[in-house]
Amino acid sequence: MKLLKVVFIAFFLVLFSQICFSQTPKSKSVAPTNAPTAKSSPAYAEVLLRKTELLSELESLLVEYTEEYPKVTELRFEIGLLKKDLDRLLAVNPSEFSKLTTALGKLMVRKGEIDTDLWSLQKQFNDTHPDVKRASRKAEIFEAAINEILPPLK
Repeated sequence: MKLLKVVFIAFFLVLFSQICFSQTPKSKSVAPTNAPTAKSSPAYAEVLLRKTELLSELESLLVEYTEEYPKVTELRFEIGLLKKDLDRLLAVNPSEFSKLTTALGKLMVRKGEIDTDLWSLQKQFNDTHPDVKRASRKAEIFEAAINEILPPLK
């Protein structure tokens, strides 16, 4: 009887050690989880933060106002611009991720604000109006700065 207990215990110890120390089967090649992506860049975070703020503001306005309300259309326009900027950031070659800095993100956010102001002014005035010219020049300056860091999408 003692021999049977010893064999039984030994069997369970061997079985237990096999379960505890066995290796899990290796899966097919998986991309490293710590590989940098455009979505993990400071620039992407800046633009995404602004887009999220605008979406939140839009939702608040839509409780009381219709889609035709001027501030609602303005927010939708700026959100559209930011979506394009996010797509532009996602299209960046991984070898150029170091360019996706906070400063670039801030430039893109500010450019979105300026483009929205310009769009709003163009709805009120013609292109020869001094305010439209001033806003247009501002937009060009910011676009040039962004293009200096990141080439435009084709």
